[in-house]
Amino acid sequence: MQPTPHFVKLVITTGDPAGIGPEVSLAAAKEFLTEQPNVQITLLGDASLFRNSSGENLSTLEHLKIESISLGAPSIPGLLNPANAQYVLNLLDHASDACLHGDFDAMVTAPVQKSLINNAGIPFTGHTEYLAQRCNTQHVVMMLCAPLPAGFLGIKSHRDLRVALASTHLPLRDVSASLSYELLFETIQIVNQDLHEKFGSAKPVIRVAGLNPHAGESGYLGREEIEMIAPAIESAKQQGIDVSGPYPGDTMFDASALEHVDAFIAMYHDQGLAPFKFVTFGGGVNVTLGLPIIRTSVDHGTALDIAGKGIADSGSMLEALRLAYELALNQRKLS
Repeated sequence: MQPTPHFVKLVITTGDPAGIGPEVSLAAAKEFLTEQPNVQITLLGDASLFRNSSGENLSTLEHLKIESISLGAPSIPGLLNPANAQYVLNLLDHASDACLHGDFDAMVTAPVQKSLINNAGIPFTGHTEYLAQRCNTQHVVMMLCAPLPAGFLGIKSHRDLRVALASTHLPLRDVSASLSYELLFETIQIVNQDLHEKFGSAKPVIRVAGLNPHAGESGYLGREEIEMIAPAIESAKQQGIDVSGPYPGDTMFDASALEHVDAFIAMYHDQGLAPFKFVTFGGGVNVTLGLPIIRTSVDHGTALDIAGKGIADSGSMLEALRLAYELALNQRKLS
């Protein structure tokens, strides 16, 4: 008798019902199941969002399950409804609790509309911060990942571009005050630890950006590099972490660095994500580092203007599933 395969169990929170989340979640799940026979995928969301116009009975698809969670109100594609704000959070609560309990190996999140949740009177700055609170984790790190093919910008072999952020969804005027030596030191530690424990990098190589133009130019353009960033890097080096910087933000991402750097740490959102998204063409994946669970996500928004039209690209969700699967396998090997 053949042994029963140990399936990797993934759960997808399908996001705001008015956006493209439900459709790209279903499309990507079906495609990924053709790639990996030892995966079970559960879609969380109201069952009405997954009705297939072709008449296909989704319940007959092997290894795909829809776990229905009721909407707060009927949903129309492209039209936000504050009555569904709590529904969106219910998806996150259910998935994160189930992952903490060990029912799933990883969770993958479709996009949500932050303004909808806030307009409903519920403070919400993003998935990263919400899941940190949900998992009772003080410090997490947002990191974007995308595969780069051999030959891209002259790189000799396939590499993964990874960009982590020291701060996330903040107004630019608040970034400097949010940074500290302690936060940056912990950020480097978290990135290094998860690159090793979840991504399987034996000795991760990390680059850290400065905050100011020219990395402060020896204090002439700002002292954050001297007072916070460089000391944090030095402390990390003393722990044996292979980290360097601070680099000027406009030169940190040089093509030659792609050959050997495992992760770049940017000081603020657009410093890291503008170059990342320019070269990854919407194929990126968002990963939350530092959580006791694995969480990946698409790197795009709800795309309300094309929701329900059947033209949404599910490529980022497919990459998010692929990475969640890979991280789950890596963690299983190390456990």
